[in-house]
Amino acid sequence: MRQSLAIALLASLACVAAAPFATAADAAAQSPYKVIGRLTLGGTGGWDYLSFDSQRRHLFVSRGDRVLVIDVDGNKQIGEIPGTSGVHGIAIAQDLHRGFTSNGKANSVTVFDLDTLKTVGTIAGTGQKPDSIIYDSASHHVLTFNGKSGDASVIDPTAAKVVATIALPGKPEFSAADGQGHVYVNLEDKSELSEIDTSTNKVLQTWSLAPCESPSGLAMDIVHKRLFSVCDNQKMAVLDATNGHVVATLPIGDGPDAVTFDPEQALIYSSNGESGTLTVVHEDDPDHYSVVANVPTQISARTQALDTQKHRVYLSSAKLGTDKDAHGRQQPVANSFAILTVGKP
Repeated sequence: MRQSLAIALLASLACVAAAPFATAADAAAQSPYKVIGRLTLGGTGGWDYLSFDSQRRHLFVSRGDRVLVIDVDGNKQIGEIPGTSGVHGIAIAQDLHRGFTSNGKANSVTVFDLDTLKTVGTIAGTGQKPDSIIYDSASHHVLTFNGKSGDASVIDPTAAKVVATIALPGKPEFSAADGQGHVYVNLEDKSELSEIDTSTNKVLQTWSLAPCESPSGLAMDIVHKRLFSVCDNQKMAVLDATNGHVVATLPIGDGPDAVTFDPEQALIYSSNGESGTLTVVHEDDPDHYSVVANVPTQISARTQALDTQKHRVYLSSAKLGTDKDAHGRQQPVANSFAILTVGKP
């Protein structure tokens, strides 16, 4: 996932309990979401993915060489997982009581206990620059998607080792799993999406996301077999996971890097860092979608995690100053790093 600095965001609404899908009008009619909390954490280092442990109500925040652990209900940091050099993502395996981090600079995975937050081991030997990381509950394997080597490393957590490498036809970005033995991954440089069979560790299909270009964030409606890819050309592609057909494209903001799906509310959230908006899309039915809001957030707000219990979104954020790095990117103001909570007041 492309490094980000980010803030705010989010979105709307409720379902009609008697109907399989709420209407877009129902969604749009609800009180708008807004930023309802800010937890300033300060410190140094970049950041990338967020991940939410819904059972323990913990938010995991990547932070350069460590992962911060936030008690979202207590609105405070309660722990830190050190030694995660160049950390990008955090995967959660509830059945194993374990969490896993993809360490992009170390080509490794840190394993930690979800209850104690203590590090229990390090698994070396992934592909180069592991980025997205996901736990597949069907195979009980962890997969890292490696940006530089263009492949996926399959890890057996019990054996604590890499057991397979899957060559990919492009540079991987976000991934999603259906819990039934299929993992999907966006290919950023090809504007495509690949489907992996986790029982054989082979790529089954690769599908075009056109007219969506340079996809990053990926989420899934598992029940209705729909994949949501957000792309750099201000579009979201909705793809049928059974046959690879793009059933809809929606306008979103500029510079997205994450997307989430709330199945209870049938809402998809795209966080758009360059336009500073959160696009809220309603799933009218599996083949029809409506943009119901573009919520002003803040320039650079690209990454997010969804709390489906309280229907809130958490975002990493920082104020951007006037200083720029060697690539011309604005640098964050010192000690301005914070977690924003977006939800209904």
